[in-house]
Amino acid sequence: MSECLSERALILAPIGRDAAVAASMLAEIGVETHIVRSLPDLRGALEAGAGFVVTTEEALRTADLHGLSEWLAGQPEWSDMPFILLTSRGGGLEQNPAAARYLEMLGNVTFLERPFHPTTLISVARSALRARRRQYQARARLDALNESERQFRTLANSIPTLCWIAAPDGHIFWYNQQWYEYTGTAPADMEGWGWQSVHDPDVLLDVLERWRASLTSGEAFEMVFPLRSHDGSFRPFLTRIQPVRDSDGKIVRWFGTNTDITAQRAAEQALEEKAIDLEARVAERTAEREQAIAQLHEAQKLETIGQLTGGVAHDFNNLLTPITGVLDMLQRRYGAADTREAKLIAGALQSAERAKTLVERLLGFARRQPLQTSAVDLTVLVEGMRDLLVSSIGPAIELRVSCGTDLVPAEADANQLELAILNLAVNARDAMPTGGTLTITVDRVVSGPRDRPKLKPGLYLRLSVIDTGAGMDAETLRRAIEPFFSTKGVGKGTGLGLSMIHGLAAQLGGGFLLSSARGEGTRADLWLPAAAAKDVLASLPHHQQIAAAVRPLTILLVDDEELVRIGTAEMLRDLGHEVVEASGGAQALGKLGVRLQVDVVITDYRMPRMDGVQLAARIRELHPEMPILLVTGYTDFTGPAPDLPRLAKPFRQADLSAQIMALVENRNNIVSLGTLANLSQTCTGCRNERCHPYQPIAALMELAG
Repeated sequence: MSECLSERALILAPIGRDAAVAASMLAEIGVETHIVRSLPDLRGALEAGAGFVVTTEEALRTADLHGLSEWLAGQPEWSDMPFILLTSRGGGLEQNPAAARYLEMLGNVTFLERPFHPTTLISVARSALRARRRQYQARARLDALNESERQFRTLANSIPTLCWIAAPDGHIFWYNQQWYEYTGTAPADMEGWGWQSVHDPDVLLDVLERWRASLTSGEAFEMVFPLRSHDGSFRPFLTRIQPVRDSDGKIVRWFGTNTDITAQRAAEQALEEKAIDLEARVAERTAEREQAIAQLHEAQKLETIGQLTGGVAHDFNNLLTPITGVLDMLQRRYGAADTREAKLIAGALQSAERAKTLVERLLGFARRQPLQTSAVDLTVLVEGMRDLLVSSIGPAIELRVSCGTDLVPAEADANQLELAILNLAVNARDAMPTGGTLTITVDRVVSGPRDRPKLKPGLYLRLSVIDTGAGMDAETLRRAIEPFFSTKGVGKGTGLGLSMIHGLAAQLGGGFLLSSARGEGTRADLWLPAAAAKDVLASLPHHQQIAAAVRPLTILLVDDEELVRIGTAEMLRDLGHEVVEASGGAQALGKLGVRLQVDVVITDYRMPRMDGVQLAARIRELHPEMPILLVTGYTDFTGPAPDLPRLAKPFRQADLSAQIMALVENRNNIVSLGTLANLSQTCTGCRNERCHPYQPIAALMELAG
């Protein structure tokens, strides 16, 4: 349904001037109207969309109402089309016996007796339009719920686990596809308590007793028992059942999972046999094997988190991009008008930024965070952070900085290194609640084969952060760099800070070592390899205010994720640019092939069939000088076109504006603003602000961290 048609008023008044008068009155309050001449025309117009209907009693009195009744009966569950019926005898049954017929047929009808004052019609029309808008809101909520349910069923049917859902009394009414495939049963076989047929009879009574106890107490259920497969064999399953409660704490359903632990049992048995064998070996051989197992375990944990973050970071950043962009625009548009709204928007934006930081820390620990290394002068970097560090640790802690005189540049990512130093400083602050001294030193060291940490022999820069805090015992120190391990209270840390620093050091070819003892403070040493490059990054580019927007441009925006594309398009339009959207590479090339002139192309990298780099190559064949910006979530992008400018997701409007400005400033061959014939016309029939080609341009924006 067109957004321009969804709030219009349809008028059916074939006799006299009622239609023209009503249309004139509604036009004065900005309501678009459409006059129809017959009931068939009304039904066709209703199919296209409407906010409410104004009709006269005489238009319905003798007409065939079958088509209209059929349309009303076929409305979706969220819809109840408002009608305003103009009568000569009111809506009371005593004065107007036909009112009951109209009420039964139309349903949501307001009777308006003629003659009436114009303000009366306007008031009733506004009420009907408000009711219709609430229906549209209900539709959006229903669509969201349906989409959520669809996603849940898709997820439940795709994971390699048997899942099911039961009513509060234990009656199971839904199983996922894996259940039927494993058990070889059909839905009819599982109705009611039919699931008992796939249980081992020797264990079933115990299962029933434990399950009934959970139904009575409302407590979660966890138990291991065998289930029969389609071939008649039994396998052990770990079954967990969790109650799902409403806002009042009442159980509304139970969600259960059955996880096949056959391989786990086999692995456990194999480990037991291995342990027995290891006990027979000499102590030195046993110690060496245990150390190898521990190293393998750490490597497996790192690889597991690397696979996890590498798989979800791109999609997670796609989700964050429209959230961050829209919140950013809302904050600038409406934050100054309402303090309460500004506080709520700022809180939501802060949460989005924390989510972005969490992904970055996960990637940092997994050594999959793309690094932009350069030769960094550590003295300049640390001194440039002095004010930030002082404000972060507070007045009760004295900051001391000592940098050697014979330092060489370090090979590092300046942004990630600054975050690591700040993280270590904040950890030190938390370890000194009553005050103390924080010392940061930088010196050059030569690492040998027997030094700790184990590094390739060579020249390194050692950055040390030393505090006089409470220190750590041996067990805490041993686990300090484990992901998600934290000694802070709930909500005060993610447990990823030291893990991220450890991953950063390893990714740079350096090392990270913690030294601490209870009551003697903590020392964190970060080894960074010396840089061979001559160009040294003198200072870190901190957050900056964005300059005024460039002149309006025509931008081709390509992204297969609709939510990301819509959010990005709105940010661009808010900057005053005209946006042509495409959902993929083929569609983008098609639009460029119909004489569309654009100034800039912005494309997502990870797209099906044709990714952003491939699309850029095709565009460059047609338009060699076309400025192209590649937008990426987290990927292991190491492909061609290294000179292609990139913008990482999630981004805020200021980041996007700065990238566009850089593209325009770096090229002198930007063509004039091209327009499409069907895009150059402003919609005259719709008063929706989004139909206009440009929105007001904000002069300044805060650049996201």
